[in-house]
Amino acid sequence: MGRRIVILGYVAAAGCASVWLDRLIFLPDTTIPHPPPGVEERWITTRDHVRIHAWYVPAREARATLVWSHGNAGNIAGRVDVALALAARGIDMLAYDYRGYGRSEGRPSEAGVYLDAEAAYDSAGALPIVCFGESLGGAVSIHLASVRPCAGVAVVSTWTTLRDVARSHYGPLAALVGDRFDSLARIGTLSVPVFVAHGDRDEVVPFALGERLFAAAREPKRFLRIKGAHHNDVLASPPLLDAIAEFAGQVRAHLCGREISW
Repeated sequence: MGRRIVILGYVAAAGCASVWLDRLIFLPDTTIPHPPPGVEERWITTRDHVRIHAWYVPAREARATLVWSHGNAGNIAGRVDVALALAARGIDMLAYDYRGYGRSEGRPSEAGVYLDAEAAYDSAGALPIVCFGESLGGAVSIHLASVRPCAGVAVVSTWTTLRDVARSHYGPLAALVGDRFDSLARIGTLSVPVFVAHGDRDEVVPFALGERLFAAAREPKRFLRIKGAHHNDVLASPPLLDAIAEFAGQVRAHLCGREISW
């Protein structure tokens, strides 16, 4: 009996630690305006019956659809200008909020946001789909590409593992993170084109982690260094938006058997 109590104590402690880490990792903003002109509102139900909220930005004569997984803070409203800019470049955008963010139901967790991404993908339509994410959303997108057929993966300001990011800020305490959001283990399994972009002044996810993530990916792949960009302003770079749109066009051609050359 005493041994059982000790084991239950460890399980309870691990559960408390998991909830505590989720609260540190996920920083949802539940305030979201009505969608602006040119943006359609959508509701999506996940496999575990959570209702999540999304915005769809259609493009004229779209070449592909980006399923956009955002970072760990805010919500989809914070990047609507980027979505509109990509639509102007001929790319449809489906941006969804993880559970607990914006108007989406539920509480976020690693397993939960993966289910949210899968549900968003499943609702996206017939165009070639590019899994696109920034920061934590890049890790979600890499996971999504490992469980759903897609045309390509594009990630911005994304890490190798969450523990590597924590190590750069907190040293040995990073061990508490465990193996959460391990993109390094997944990216090498992908057999689709990969695009990685990173600001070389990123103060949250070190630039070197973006380089390591890219090195682990298979060909065809492309790396874009955004000079002078920090973690939160990298998507304000027009050359980056042009490169993402070009990548989406290239992967569509790749689906038709054409070789990609960068």
